[in-house]
Amino acid sequence: MTDAALRVGYLKRILKRCVLCPRMCRADRTAGERGFCGLSAEIAMHSAFPHHGEEPPLSGSGGAGTIFFSSCNLKCIYCQNYQISHFPAGRIVSEEGLAAVMLELEARGCHNIEPVTPTSQLPGVMAALLIAREKGLRLPFVLNCGGYEREKIVRLLDGLVDVYLPDFKYGLEETGRCFSGAADYPFHSLASLREMVRQVGDTLEIQDGIAKKGVLVRHLVLPGQTENSLAVLKAIRKGISPAVPLSLMAQYTPIPAVMNHPLLGRRLTRGEYERVVEAALDLGFEELYTQEVDDRALTPDFGRESPFDWEQKGERHDA
Repeated sequence: MTDAALRVGYLKRILKRCVLCPRMCRADRTAGERGFCGLSAEIAMHSAFPHHGEEPPLSGSGGAGTIFFSSCNLKCIYCQNYQISHFPAGRIVSEEGLAAVMLELEARGCHNIEPVTPTSQLPGVMAALLIAREKGLRLPFVLNCGGYEREKIVRLLDGLVDVYLPDFKYGLEETGRCFSGAADYPFHSLASLREMVRQVGDTLEIQDGIAKKGVLVRHLVLPGQTENSLAVLKAIRKGISPAVPLSLMAQYTPIPAVMNHPLLGRRLTRGEYERVVEAALDLGFEELYTQEVDDRALTPDFGRESPFDWEQKGERHDA
């Protein structure tokens, strides 16, 4: 048995007393117990398709091979993907079935395989990746996660992940507590990011315009929360490196649950976003992906066959 298979086997055993994420629920998911994420030990997938709205090195011309999973370990009250991230319901697939999905995305011309919010389902996802690799999958594997990860779990992924695509949502504990019930988010996000960088480096290796290895950190700038964003930038600058590529996102749109929220019930202003971008430049960050601040509706609708309909109009995630 290979070292990779041994580590995936260890991930599977964790499901008997689940501590995959910092919630540390210790639920026996193999026996049907449900922790914070509400998921069993089975793989619950919502959809998979070429995604043309990611950052340019991920989308390229053929699209990122995104696989959207049900539920997550954060459930942010403003989540733009709330239709699937707030609920454990989804299409149950086997490891072999998920491997077939990965191979199909490769056959459709995608540039990578990008599982979205896979943290709570890592054992099955990584097992499927090994099966797909054995069957000829050659695309880079991009782990798109919410940033609320355990360093020890990320360490088990060494050599299996080509590109890490984590969020770094909160630099302030109070902001993490208010919006995600996770006051310890800044600690875990920085620690896990440091481990990701140890594995794949603090830059993004690009060949022919496509990311092949490295890390890209996303941060969604929230309305009225520029101090939180500045804390994120300072944490990465001080704790890791200004070479870390950053995707500073301006696309925040209030979802129905927060329409009347005193802080989150509005769109981001141009001034708020520009303050964050200028701070990143002042701190010496070397690679930034930015967005226009406008009234475009970039929130996906997972009730449609094509959740990202705006992609069909030629609009990109990042400028």
